[in-house]
Amino acid sequence: MFKFDEFQNYGKDHFDAAVTSAATLSKGVQAIATAVSDYAKKSLDDGSAFVEKLTGAKSIEKAFEVQTDFAKSSYETFVAESTKIGELYTDLAKEAYKPFESYLAKMPKVA
Repeated sequence: MFKFDEFQNYGKDHFDAAVTSAATLSKGVQAIATAVSDYAKKSLDDGSAFVEKLTGAKSIEKAFEVQTDFAKSSYETFVAESTKIGELYTDLAKEAYKPFESYLAKMPKVA
């Protein structure tokens, strides 16, 4: 049987875990938003530079070379940024769960 004080402490522990988790979520989402924003800005800058190079191409061969280089670098950047953002999501999930992990460990086993 639970005592009122124990029940109150479980409620406080749960509240503390939720507050800690919410703070972690806020920081994590902000980091993800910053990473996505930086990637979008870089993509726009790279696209602008590509258009400049393409319009300056003097031959069809040079235009194909510029386009090929742009496609390759765009793909590499996309993969790198996607991996980075994916890792941010993974870290966010792990960090947001940690406060509840300790809280759940304290819970008494129900028979």
